[in-house]
Amino acid sequence: MITGKTIIRFTFLGSIIVWLVLLFSDLTILYSDLKGLPSGVPLWLPGLMLDFFIICLFYYYKYKIERDETLNFPDLLWKVFATGLIATVVSLALRLLETLLGTTMLVDPSKETEVSSILFTDFIYQINLALFFSFLISAYSAWKRLILYQKSKWLIRIWRVFEFGLFFILIYDSIQIALPEYLSTSMLVVIGLLVLILSANMRWVAYLNFKQKWTCLLLLLLSFFYLGYFIYTVIRLSELISSQSSSFFDFNSHMFNMALLSFVMVYSIFSFLVILFNLPTSSVFEQKLEEVINFQRISQSIQTEQNEESVYNILLESSVNSVFADAAWLEIQSASDGQKLYTFKISEKESKDIREHLKSHNVKGALEQSSDRTRNLSRHLASLKGSRFRSLLSFPIIVKNETIGTLALLKELPDGFNKEMTRIVSTFANQAGISIENFRLMEEAFQNERYKEELKIAKTVQKSLLPNKLENDPDFEISSFAESADEVGGDYYDTLRISDHEVALIIADVSGKGTTAAFHMSQMKGIFHSLAQLELDPKEFMERANRALAFCLERGSFISATYFVIDTQRKIIRYSRAGHCPVLYHKAEDNTTEYLKDKGAALGMVRTNDYCRLVETRELTYSRGDVMLLYTDGITEAKNSRGDEFGYDRLAEALKMVTDKNAGEIEKYLIDKLYEFSGTKEINDDYTSMTIKFT
Repeated sequence: MITGKTIIRFTFLGSIIVWLVLLFSDLTILYSDLKGLPSGVPLWLPGLMLDFFIICLFYYYKYKIERDETLNFPDLLWKVFATGLIATVVSLALRLLETLLGTTMLVDPSKETEVSSILFTDFIYQINLALFFSFLISAYSAWKRLILYQKSKWLIRIWRVFEFGLFFILIYDSIQIALPEYLSTSMLVVIGLLVLILSANMRWVAYLNFKQKWTCLLLLLLSFFYLGYFIYTVIRLSELISSQSSSFFDFNSHMFNMALLSFVMVYSIFSFLVILFNLPTSSVFEQKLEEVINFQRISQSIQTEQNEESVYNILLESSVNSVFADAAWLEIQSASDGQKLYTFKISEKESKDIREHLKSHNVKGALEQSSDRTRNLSRHLASLKGSRFRSLLSFPIIVKNETIGTLALLKELPDGFNKEMTRIVSTFANQAGISIENFRLMEEAFQNERYKEELKIAKTVQKSLLPNKLENDPDFEISSFAESADEVGGDYYDTLRISDHEVALIIADVSGKGTTAAFHMSQMKGIFHSLAQLELDPKEFMERANRALAFCLERGSFISATYFVIDTQRKIIRYSRAGHCPVLYHKAEDNTTEYLKDKGAALGMVRTNDYCRLVETRELTYSRGDVMLLYTDGITEAKNSRGDEFGYDRLAEALKMVTDKNAGEIEKYLIDKLYEFSGTKEINDDYTSMTIKFT
């Protein structure tokens, strides 16, 4: 696919080649005429080459200027100016060359016998004509972009008719067909009307600021200079040559050249006049545009700024710029930071003196009022000795129907604020309140989202703390269940084989809920895996665990736990209870179910050596078919809609119903009964259980 850069290179090269052919053919025809010799070059060739030269330039600037989307309005004029500047410099260099050569035989056209003089003048003429066309077509391409800015269907149609008319005139000039005078006149009138209609499209001028308008005026003035210079130069040279040769092909007389020149000149004049007459309104337009931009900045501050202070700074800056205030302050009351003051070209002492002066004149609360108090405020301000300010305008900053601050603007002139300024600042203050409210809501939403994400991570970590697989043994089978009331919980259970015939079990419940409980749960896991491998007696395990947790748990926190060691060789269970729920044990031999209630204080409750007297090791023998149920208080304290607890009795009765089943079936039955009793999947405390079925 051919790119725009490739087209630019080809058209530039093509225009040079065509111009060289044009130059050669024109000089050849002129030389033959001066010498009275037959010309080997067709007389129509220069006109045809001129058409190709113009077409090449047209496409060159089409891709160089017309389709360059990076150019703004002043840049377009600058492109035209730069083209004209280069063309003019080259032309002036040629004139300097003529001057340096003086009245030699080479350049003096008054000597009719000197053919070389006429040929050299024609050579200079062709260069100037090429430069002139280059400038005109560059201006044509730039004017096209300006005219078709914010284009409409009818405008595009008119422009296409205009371009088609120029192309038709270009062909007409080349083939030199004689048309009736009324037809050629009508053609020129139509082109003139189209030029006037198109030149009336000046919407782009409204988007120039004051500085850009002055820049455009200067560039247009220089463009007028280039046009005048080339018109004079080309006409002067053509008259010199035509006076010496009747066969000279005078391109100045072509209708296309006149139509193109007229279009460029008319639009340049219209642009200059419109920009000139719009200069007085530039400041007003820029002020309105600045207001819109400032309002947009306040509105979008919720998305772009990182804190409320940035919103306050934008409000202060925008308000001052919009009403041309000499000074301002913004006073904000915050529950977390107290009172904060933001100032602009006024010291904190000056603002404090003004506020105290107004309060001393029974104008307390005036700064929290709207603009209807402006004159009253200014009148009292004028009575403050030593103050340089004579006008005061203030507005409240309201968030959720609560005034959180005051914006005050000051001027050194009396009656410095009008109704328009009051309306502008009022709009800014209202929008700032909305932006701050939205900012706080978004901050709260972000914090909630971060909290949820952190809880998800904590839940993943907590699940990784619980065993994926429990120890298996031919003498028993274990099944477990865990469900947290919050994203994370504090219940813990685990198993660890400590010898070929001994397996350690633990179930624990950390006081409290949430991430703190989960953190302490991880500490309990580390203690369990560290101490259980030492094959300690359950009582000694609890004593050492209590000493370790004394350095980890904050005051008021504790962990209830029960630690078991199942000896499959001796068929016994040794355990120690530290304030945890009593074990529910079913004996298959006599079909009895009871709670093993043993003494023991929770870990971390007593942080002295006296703890050893509060725990003990118990031992019991197990038989085939026995069931041991370990659980946390979330299960027994689960409530139904009437507020009744599931309790120990219901748990024992439920276990009796399924003692003949395996551990997994027993656990599923108990949990189903629990949810059936509570009547909801929403739980208030963690549910954790371990079911051990001896086989």
